[in-house]
Amino acid sequence: MDSAAPPGPGPGPGPGPGLSLVSVLSLLACSIQVLAAVLLERRFGGRSSVEDRWTLLWLFYDVIVHLTLEGPFVYMSLVGTVETSEGPLAELWKEYGKADSRWLVSDPTIVSLELLTVVLDSLLALLLIHAVLHGKYYRHFLQISLSVCELYGGWMTFCPDWLLGSPHLNTSSWLYLWVYLVFFNGVWVLVPILLLVQSWSSLKRLHALRPDDITTNRKRT
Repeated sequence: MDSAAPPGPGPGPGPGPGLSLVSVLSLLACSIQVLAAVLLERRFGGRSSVEDRWTLLWLFYDVIVHLTLEGPFVYMSLVGTVETSEGPLAELWKEYGKADSRWLVSDPTIVSLELLTVVLDSLLALLLIHAVLHGKYYRHFLQISLSVCELYGGWMTFCPDWLLGSPHLNTSSWLYLWVYLVFFNGVWVLVPILLLVQSWSSLKRLHALRPDDITTNRKRT
């Protein structure tokens, strides 16, 4: 769930299915993930700037989603499929699978991307949290790397299906289109772009300081 998807070839988003108990519980679970990220940010990011606190909030949420939601998806897909799995997380993914059926059947492209996301992106996000909290010099290298990985994952999640005419996407319901496909994937497009802009601005400011720093260092020597 890493990029917004355009409408598929089916009918436009009409009333469609309403909010079922499973969909309500799934949205509640996502809200709990956001709450956990907020609590972690308040616990560890209190001395950071406002901008960095928003960044930390996203990073904590990013890690939580990768490990507690996408990690189980990878496990279910490697030992079987979401469609044949049981349990609360399986039901959550089955609900999302109503909007994108590839997540139900261990689609190799999706599983490959999620493997990369769970392992590499989680590690990058954890290292970036450390870099932000402690002002490490490699902070923006990690931030750019993570953002590019997130955007690449989103593109490769949906582009192959778009080229086929979006046969696996169900946009017949406002819930499936605007909540599951657009919103839940769109945040992994919008936020990485904002982080790239932040890194660009920060590196630009550092470069602008360079001549003064060189002059100062020469005077000291």
